Parts: sequence; C-alpha cells; structure tokens
Amino acid sequence: MRKLKVGIIILLAFSSSVVSAQNDSILLEEVEVVSKIAKREMTSTAPLHLIGQADINSLGITNIADALQRMPGVMLRDYGGAGGMKTVSVRGFGTQHTGVAYDGVMLSECQSGQIDLSRYSINLVDVMSLAVGDNADIFIPARQASLPAVLNIQTEHTFPVDERAHLRAGLVLGSFGFASPYLRFTKRLGRTFSLSALGEYTYAENDYPFTLKNGKITTVEKRSNSRMNTGHGEINFMWLVNSNSMLSGKLYYYDNDRLLPGQVRYYTNVSGESLRDRNAFVQSQWRTWNTKGNLSIRVDGKFNWASSIYKDALYPGGVMDASYWQREYYGSVCMLYLPTDNWAIDYSADYTYNNLNSSLSTDSHPYRNTILQSFSVRYTVSRLTVLARMLHSMYFNNVRVGTAARNFTRLSPSASLSLKMISDEELYLRLSYKNIFRAPTFNESYFYHYGSTDLNAESTDQVNIGCTWQHKWNSRLSSLFIVDAYLNQVKDKIVAVPFNMFVWTNVNLGSVSSHGMEITLKSNYRLAKGQSFTLHANWNYQRVKNVSDKSSEYYGYQIAYQPLHTGSVACGWENRWLNLSVHGTAMSSRWANNEHYEGTKLKGFYEIGVAAWKDFKLKNHSLSFRLDVLNLTDSQYEIVSLYPMPGRSWKATLSYEL
Repeated sequence: MRKLKVGIIILLAFSSSVVSAQNDSILLEEVEVVSKIAKREMTSTAPLHLIGQADINSLGITNIADALQRMPGVMLRDYGGAGGMKTVSVRGFGTQHTGVAYDGVMLSECQSGQIDLSRYSINLVDVMSLAVGDNADIFIPARQASLPAVLNIQTEHTFPVDERAHLRAGLVLGSFGFASPYLRFTKRLGRTFSLSALGEYTYAENDYPFTLKNGKITTVEKRSNSRMNTGHGEINFMWLVNSNSMLSGKLYYYDNDRLLPGQVRYYTNVSGESLRDRNAFVQSQWRTWNTKGNLSIRVDGKFNWASSIYKDALYPGGVMDASYWQREYYGSVCMLYLPTDNWAIDYSADYTYNNLNSSLSTDSHPYRNTILQSFSVRYTVSRLTVLARMLHSMYFNNVRVGTAARNFTRLSPSASLSLKMISDEELYLRLSYKNIFRAPTFNESYFYHYGSTDLNAESTDQVNIGCTWQHKWNSRLSSLFIVDAYLNQVKDKIVAVPFNMFVWTNVNLGSVSSHGMEITLKSNYRLAKGQSFTLHANWNYQRVKNVSDKSSEYYGYQIAYQPLHTGSVACGWENRWLNLSVHGTAMSSRWANNEHYEGTKLKGFYEIGVAAWKDFKLKNHSLSFRLDVLNLTDSQYEIVSLYPMPGRSWKATLSYEL
C-alpha cells in the first residue's frame, strides 16, 4: 500500500493546479474566461455566486473574509483581527459541510474538518466562486461533488503573451501593527511553458482596543497576546504539452507562528496560548481532449502535510503541549464524454489516504482510506438544461492503537435543472435537489474524553428553487437579479453531550431543519466615458432550527451563531480621477449556544467602510494605490462570543507591476 501511495504521488503530483475546475474546456484568453464565468452565474442549475478581481476594489474587499460576506447564504465565524481563525458555513450546514478548493484541488483538514480561510490572501485571487449544490459543470472530481457547498479560490493564472519577465510587488500597511509585503514573478519560457513564483509575509500586533460592558460599568480594554507572524510561498507552472493537452502544478508552503488571545471574561484578557501552523503541499493537474472535442480527461494529484503545535504556558500545573501532524495522499481521474451536442457524460473516481499523529499519550494514530466515484449526465436542449448525478462513497477507518471508527458506504443522488423561461429574455428558472452525507472527523471519532468511534455519518438533504434575470434597460444601465429559496435537513447531526462532570462525548442526537431566502442585485450604470457606477447588494433570511427532540424545551430554537437576517451593500464609482467605494454589512442578533441561555445573546451589528484607489500607467509599468477605512462608525461587536472584533481601522496598499 505504501509503494502504491508513493507511486501515485510521483506520477501525479508535481507542483498546483492553476486551471479552474469550473470550466469544461481550457480557455487562455482572459476576457473569454471572465465572460464564460459570468454567464454561468446566471444559467447555473444551482446557486453559483462569483467575485472577480475587478470586484475586489469596487466592493471594498480587503481580505477573504470580506469577500465571503458579500456572498448570500454565508455565515462566517471570525475570532477577531488579522490573525484570528476564519471558517465558513453555508445555509446552516456547518463548517465541515463546506469544502474549499484552491486552484481547482480541494483543501483538506482531516482532524477538525474546518478550513481556516485566514491563511489565504486576497491579493493573489483572480476569481472566487461559491457553488451550493450541483451546478451545470459536471467535469469535476468526485470529492468536489461530495459536499453540499464548495468555495473555489482561483489564483491568477494568465499565460504571458511575451517572454519578458512580469513582476508585481506590493506593500500593505494598516492599523494595529499590520504590515504585509508580497511579490509575484511570472515568465514564459519558450512558447509552451510558463513559470511563476510568489511570496507573502504578514506581521500584525492585533492589539486593538475594544469596549467592555459589565452591568453599568463600561471600560475600554486592549486585545493582548494576539500577535501573528506568518508567511507563505508558491511556485506554479503551466505547460502546454500540445494543442490537445496541458499540465499545470503548484508547490505551496505556509508557516504561521501566532499567539492566541483568550476569551474576554470579567475584565480578564490574559492568555498564554500559542499556536504554530505549518502546511506544505504539492499538487498537479493534467488535462487532455481530442481534436473532435468529444472526450476530455482530467487527472489531479496531491500530497498534503500539515502540523499544528499548540502550547499553553498558563495551564494549571505546568505548560500544556499538544502537537498534531496530518498527511494526505490524493489522486483523481475525470472523464468527460460528449456523444452529441445535447448530451454530456462524466465519470470521476477519487482515492484519498489520510492519517493523523500527535504527541499525546492517548493518541490512537487513526488513518482512513476513501474511495469516491461519481457518474453524471447532463442534457441540454433549446432553453433547458437537466443534470443528474449519483455518488458512491466508501470510507474505511482504522487505527494503530485501540478501536477504529465504523466504516461507511453510501449512494447519494442529486438532480438539477435550468430553464430559460422566455426566448428573447435572459430569465432563468432553476430547481435542484441533493442528498449527501459527512463522515465524522478524526476529532469527533478519537479525541480523548470527547470522541466516539460509534458515530453515524451526518446525512443532509437540500432543495433549492430560484430564478435569475439579467436585463439591459438601455445602452447605459444593466442589472442582474438572483432570487433563491431553499429547504435543508440535516439528520444524525453530531453533537457533544456531557457523559459526566468531566467527560464529554460525541453522539448522533441532533437534527437541524432550515429554510430561507436569498436576494442578490448587481447593477452597472455607465455615467459617461471613463465613468461607471456599480451597485452590489444582497439580503438573506435563514431560519435554522433545532428539531432533535419534540419533547425538549429547546425544540425549534435557532441554532447557535445563526442570525435570522444578514445583508451587505456596496456602491462603487470608477472614474478618471479617483475611484471610490462605500460598503456595509449587517447581521441580526443571534445566540452563542443552542439552548439560548440568559446572557448569551449576541447583539446585531452593522459595519460601514470606504475605499479609494487610483491606477497610474507608466509606459509598460503600472502603479496602484488604495486606501481603506474599515468600520467607519467604530461599531463594537462580536461574531464569536467573547472574541471582540476590531473597531475603526485603516489599511493602505501600494502595488507596482512591471
């Protein structure tokens, strides 16, 4: 088995996929790619939301978390500051049900199942897309099809038109000791090969002030033990092997040495916790298609290594030290066959091996083999697109010490459709259904005095009905409206319950039912030559309730950290003098626990920001400057209970491109 895994890596993993998994074919012309992606947001058979590079300025986006808050249905857990952990869940499913792909290949976290999005930089993003359910793209790995929602982060991957060196350098400075220089180098070597390298370093003290209230007493405190010191680098390549095939790859390394601020309780803001996260992976993607265009093959390979070293210097009785190391070997083959102009058939097979070791004496050294297979059919005729998929999942669990978690084998169906309702109007109706399940994470199965090896997998059902309408009112004004209503059900939800005063354990007690509505408006108005006005707004209603036990007094309660209402709005004015953007986000009140105990309700909040930017063209060079003022009204709020968010702050970005 070990030789087989090593062989898979040697054959498949060179260094990262710089080709989006959202395209059925390879398009190297940037304008063509952007046009195709924008069209898919409107015609998708399931909700698909996109933010492109041009939107980053006009929407006032300063990091990945900002971008996610501009997408409907997204709930972000933010532990505060530049170094605070940031995880995402969609439509009440939970963070483990939301996958994240980086340049087309899924990121992994077998220990907790939560991807920390604070590790990834908005400065390197080309397109971010969020797909909820199965959209019309079927040429994807089975692993990507095995999740209710997938966030795809696509970095820049343009193939240079000339052989000169292309360089981009930037520096970001901000409040609370924030400083982040970054550098990107791209060069074409010959007619068919390009190489790029990038590096980024970030330092921040994160010692921001916050207001603390206790009864009638209000004081201004300062966040402590919150320093971050992180860097990451990538090497990417793209090789156009011939007119019918392409190979691309990525080598990635991330290192973050940070202090962890504690919870704020009764004026106590003391913490001795520290965490060092390191992550390295090598991934590749090969695509080929024949000259007739009816057969395409995609092969992905990846090796991932991650370590987490946690220490608590203030732990009673001495220093607490817990270190974890995880590894993943991954391979995927996808075959797309187009027998006619109307039919598309895809078969995808994925294999994954994960293991986890730790410094704890109670470690059982778990490992897992996963085999996923998906068979998808898409039929398109006139104004109708119909998609059907069957996913077969097999999870084989084992341990080197103790008792292993149970194995799982399931069939998961899904179907969706898109109908253009009027022949001469861009008005589309969409309907989708997806059944999927989630195997327990290693923490949920094996963590000492917490995990349980008897857990069942969580099962989810999601139904969506929506419409999209794009209309050009006149030669200057165009708009895109997106409305979706949904109903979701999670069964056998894994929850932690107390076994006794000191020991908790995970059990399948929970069921969650959710329904909601999302409304998005995107509009562009061309004021005059060289001037345009953009408006991007969304509003979300999400009722996510606990339906585990009808006899419980907590039955029907909104689940923890799930607001009823969220929304955002951004207005941008691009002109020849100084581009401006005003943006805001808002969230209604929510509870910090499922039982709604007194004193655990988090107040709703709104946050307003402004941005100004200017690009200067200097022959073959360009210089850009941007200034952001965040939380203009100095709103004091928490997204996660007892972790205050920063108040008013600023950020300045200077970038140079050669």
